[in-house]
Amino acid sequence: MHQQNNNIIIDIFRFHGIKYLYMSQHPLEHIFHPRSIAVIGASEDPRSLGYHFVRHLLDYSYRGQIYPVNPKLEKVFNLKNYPDLKYVPGSVDYVISCISASKVVDLLSECPNHGVKVVHLFTGRLSETGRPDAVKIEQQILKQAKEFNIRLLGPNCVGIYYPKEGISFGYDFPKEPGPVGGFFQSGGAAGEFIRYASLRGIRFSKGISYGNALDLNETDFLGYFSEDKETKIIVSYIEGVKDGRRFLDTLRHVSRLKPVIILKGGRSKAGNRAAASHTAALAGSLNLWETAIKQAGSIQVESLDEMIDLTVSFSFLPPIFGRRVGIAGGGGGRSVLSADEWEEEGFNVVPLPDGLRNGLKEKAPDIWDWIGNPADRSMMEGSQISTGEILRMMLKESDFDFLIANVTDDAPFEKERWTATLREEISDFIEIGKNGGKPLAVVLRAGDLAINHFEDWRWKFIAEQRRRLIDAQLPVFSSFGRAAKAMRCLVEYYQKVSKLRG
Repeated sequence: MHQQNNNIIIDIFRFHGIKYLYMSQHPLEHIFHPRSIAVIGASEDPRSLGYHFVRHLLDYSYRGQIYPVNPKLEKVFNLKNYPDLKYVPGSVDYVISCISASKVVDLLSECPNHGVKVVHLFTGRLSETGRPDAVKIEQQILKQAKEFNIRLLGPNCVGIYYPKEGISFGYDFPKEPGPVGGFFQSGGAAGEFIRYASLRGIRFSKGISYGNALDLNETDFLGYFSEDKETKIIVSYIEGVKDGRRFLDTLRHVSRLKPVIILKGGRSKAGNRAAASHTAALAGSLNLWETAIKQAGSIQVESLDEMIDLTVSFSFLPPIFGRRVGIAGGGGGRSVLSADEWEEEGFNVVPLPDGLRNGLKEKAPDIWDWIGNPADRSMMEGSQISTGEILRMMLKESDFDFLIANVTDDAPFEKERWTATLREEISDFIEIGKNGGKPLAVVLRAGDLAINHFEDWRWKFIAEQRRRLIDAQLPVFSSFGRAAKAMRCLVEYYQKVSKLRG
């Protein structure tokens, strides 16, 4: 049933006794709501390309119809298998191609008979190889898809991750949805980002791997995410852009609505060559790219780790417009280094205001004049003042725009005393982050892993405390430098958007 209401299309359909309702103004919305999926080249052999897509649909409880297609099998994971797409009964919304490139043209010829709307081409070895015959096949595929009004995802890509619908290209991706949407030219970059960001508490609305971008490309997905109500933050890994002017015009519009974080692959000469052989991308001039992206209002990062850090900050912190930071916790050297790194990123580590110092004088008369900003945890030993107490006092002062809890991972005192103190501090940070009224981030150092670390009690304890913070949806960073850079990008974005919006 289709009903026009205030320019919003409401699509209601039923399958397997379940009623679905989704709202969309964007022509790509149907891609994410297939009622049936056919996997061409399906298999139960883990070494086969068609194994994983069927396995993931089952593991993620996809509620539509799954049609495995393989001429050599009768069943795949207890699902009825079909020797060819033409034998599949009824309509098929979405086709995943895991067959060789030479067979895709014949596959597309059968698609109109089943009402296929989208073909995801996991199929590779096309234009990214540089071979003229492969380029020719790719163009034949595109011509045929246009003739049949079929949208193509790929070639050379792993497709869609949409946890809300039970669609995934990773076996260990989160099944719970969230606010982050991403489009990635590399399936490997997509998988690495989703896995490691999820360990930091990030959850996803949708993720798209799009490969060679023969048909649907980065600008199409950027435009889609701008209108997607499930997506609040947009991330992307891009090796090349099909239409630079269209992309930048779209980016300029979208960046005013939502943060867009972009990682550009192929920045070096070697990386540029690798991008061309990986996804047939034309990477272009790095200087022109960086200038254009900055002018469009997007946030450019230089690594997947940095992209995860920024995603964490935008996911778990409210808009921050000021640069005055209050820092508490950690030892003397760490406090000095933290002040350096925050100010090097353009923040102001302001002195403690008189009101707070007077409060310290009352609560800790023996050490009050020893404590500053950053507030050194070691100076509080033996007093009634804790890191949590200092942060609570900072909450009451208008001199700070946001706060940083600095957690040391060393144990200068006996094990039992240190673990009890740190466990209590983490509880304080969680309560302050939830009810404090000022943004709070935590720096908890992730020491370099050695073979013995996994069995070391300290490593296990720190990992447990980090998990507590992440489960409480606090932004946790492994170093001052990474935290300061992520926070700088956050502040700069909101300052710029505020000016643009007037």
